[in-house]
Amino acid sequence: MNRPLVFRILACVVCLDLFEVKGQTNDWRSYVQEMAEEEPDETILENMIEELIQLENHPMNLNAVTRDALERFPLLSAGEAAGLADFLTKNRPVYTVYELRNVPSLSFNKIQLILPFFFVGEFEPQEASLRMRDVLRYGKKELQIRLDKTLTERAGYRTYPDSVLARYPNRKYAGEDFYHSLRFAFSYREKVQFGVIVEKDAGEPLFRPLKGFDHDGFYFILREEKGFLKNVTLGDYRLSFGQGLIVNNDFMISKSWAVTNIVRRTQAPKRHFSAAESGFFRGGAAVFNLNPVSVTLFYSRKPIDANLSDEEITSFKTDGYHRTPLEISKKGNTREQVAGANVNYRKDRLQIGASAVYYSYNRKDNPALRDYNRYYLRGYHHWNASVDYSYRFSHLVVAGETAVAGNGAVATLNAIHYNPSSRLSVSLLHRYFPISYNALYGQAFSEGGKVQNEQGIYLGATCSLSSRISLTSYIDYAYFPWMKYGVDTPSHAIDGYFLGTYSFSDASKLDLRYKFKRKEKNAHYPDDESTTVLPYYTHKLRLRFAHVPEKGWYFRSAAEAVRYRQQYVSEEFGYQLSQQIGYRGKGKMTGEMYGSYFDTDSYQTRLYSNERNLLNTFYIPSFYGQGARLALSLRCAVTSKFSVSVKGAFTHYFDRDFIGTGTEKIDGSDRTDVYMYIRWKF
Repeated sequence: MNRPLVFRILACVVCLDLFEVKGQTNDWRSYVQEMAEEEPDETILENMIEELIQLENHPMNLNAVTRDALERFPLLSAGEAAGLADFLTKNRPVYTVYELRNVPSLSFNKIQLILPFFFVGEFEPQEASLRMRDVLRYGKKELQIRLDKTLTERAGYRTYPDSVLARYPNRKYAGEDFYHSLRFAFSYREKVQFGVIVEKDAGEPLFRPLKGFDHDGFYFILREEKGFLKNVTLGDYRLSFGQGLIVNNDFMISKSWAVTNIVRRTQAPKRHFSAAESGFFRGGAAVFNLNPVSVTLFYSRKPIDANLSDEEITSFKTDGYHRTPLEISKKGNTREQVAGANVNYRKDRLQIGASAVYYSYNRKDNPALRDYNRYYLRGYHHWNASVDYSYRFSHLVVAGETAVAGNGAVATLNAIHYNPSSRLSVSLLHRYFPISYNALYGQAFSEGGKVQNEQGIYLGATCSLSSRISLTSYIDYAYFPWMKYGVDTPSHAIDGYFLGTYSFSDASKLDLRYKFKRKEKNAHYPDDESTTVLPYYTHKLRLRFAHVPEKGWYFRSAAEAVRYRQQYVSEEFGYQLSQQIGYRGKGKMTGEMYGSYFDTDSYQTRLYSNERNLLNTFYIPSFYGQGARLALSLRCAVTSKFSVSVKGAFTHYFDRDFIGTGTEKIDGSDRTDVYMYIRWKF
């Protein structure tokens, strides 16, 4: 790889389009994409994107939105939601969304980010009672149809002789080579929500005998914010208690987001409307209002997939794929039951909660014993309990949760968020997750991805030096006191981040992002077969320019470089150049074209695509090796209620003769994908 040439190109590409006119450069999709690159659970991101799209399509009326609805809004921190609720209580009716600029807790950048989710409508001093005739008359209905297909043939869809399949039955997929989903949603304000989803992944049969689609689900939610029965939920739903130490299958906080949003809050049941086949509850939940106390009860019972040995669970299968005979045999082979409760006291600035959850399985959970998993959960059932708290001062929020597992292990997480003005925000978090602590549905701030075997401290800050310059940075240190998979000794991790943004105008901005990570893993010294644990370092640098002129056009140019080094072993490099050109005018047609060239040494130096996806579609591909990517998406609003979106993506590799492995292997250096999405509101 020609390094001097690489850096000359990096310098040149960001000099494109450096001019300024009026427009808008902030986009919540780009904001969420920053989270995706930190690689948290894909299901969590999909749920967040789906909820934000729903809110964008049905914005909240500033003259009617409740405090609870603001606290459910993912893009607002606890302090920001409380500050906005206090402002609206004192100043309603408001007459324009730009009155948000008068909310002390909201920065200029945050206001730009959340504007698409609010509008100013009729002032409603008292919440209207729920009447069935209004629900039926004014309820909004929506049908969504999605179809994805890879045009390039993959190994799992080829024709094989019967003799080969008799010996290797999992070499061929059982179903068609396309993804398909259908969703129906009904909503009346925030009070009534109902929906149905059916879905099949590529390779799964479209209609299995007596089975229909591979995955189906529904939800029904009834809300009365001021009633005794505040929330009734049936079907598929998600929950979050406290800081997530025992229950959280709602949203995960990424480290870059935690700078301003580090404090979580207990959430009432939410619908699960994504196609993800794991990580949710199926059953019923209710929230009772005993002001100032609320009580949440929930129960879930559903079949889940598991890998078995001697009829015992060795691990849970969460990818949702049922394409080969082996995968199909694992579908729903285990029964899970979960029940729990939360009692939450809230008065003025103080919140105190207590939660408990109980799990049981019809099979014994018994992973094959290894040194690294010696303290993993084993048995037929398990429980967790916790207490959580938060207190909001004028410019300071303190919050935390302490939890106990069935074996007596105690975990704790505590955080402070200081926000003296809309220009400065500082967050500090400490977590202590013992080796023997287990929480199957726990999901809290961590480096290792589990609420187990981790101690750490995080410090983050964001500062607006002026209306044009903003800086965001964090550093996180984690210690893992027990070995992990691929790490045969206790280990350490350091994660650093810096983002600087300069706005030339409302229409143009330039940002520079740097990421640093130091972790440890098993490795071999050169010319030595013995295994040792060595540190490795990853540096990522991105320079990006965004320009949004008038009349609906927008341009984004980016240059990224990555360096990976493992001590005494190897050093690898990579870079990517990308350009987006899009149009979102007032006419029927909108579209975007994305192109990139990437050149990286290995998977360790992979880089992510910044292309836009179709509505309700979560897909952020990563690339390594040498190649080019081209994507084109178009949307046609046939009427105000009916739209069709299509996307095509083509990837060519210069350094290989095949793509992928196993049943996903493509013979050749090209891959072509097409996507279609139909939306009908009625």
